[in-house]
Amino acid sequence: MTLKEKLETDLSAAMKSRDELRTRTLRMALTAVKNEEVAGKRSRQLSDDDVVKVLAREAKKRREAATAFGDAGREEQARAERDEGEVLEQYLPAQLADEELTALVADAIAATGAAGPRAMGQVMKAVNPKVAGRAEGGRVAAEVRRQLAE
Repeated sequence: MTLKEKLETDLSAAMKSRDELRTRTLRMALTAVKNEEVAGKRSRQLSDDDVVKVLAREAKKRREAATAFGDAGREEQARAERDEGEVLEQYLPAQLADEELTALVADAIAATGAAGPRAMGQVMKAVNPKVAGRAEGGRVAAEVRRQLAE
């Protein structure tokens, strides 16, 4: 069963159990997936990796919206965004722990022989395939920057 099929099956189950949060979130996620499939010159079938990228992007939107609503004093909307983000997180791979990310970056720096802040792109190119979907780009970049500055 592909990830998209799992989302569709879970949406059907959520609708039957009248789980409004899960229904709303999965509908939004499937819409984003379908929009991605028809984006560009030709429609295509997304792989599970592509679906994970779409879900990660949607989860990031939820985190950012929750922060914005929280800063504006709109706690009810912030809570709704956090709840939707939690539903999406269930379909994403487990996030890397800080120690794992630190080790991956250190290995990439050693493998590329990078030194100094100018080598950041080189290290990022080596690290990104290894962390794909398991850590946000900003978090990875911050760790690379920190280790290259040492």
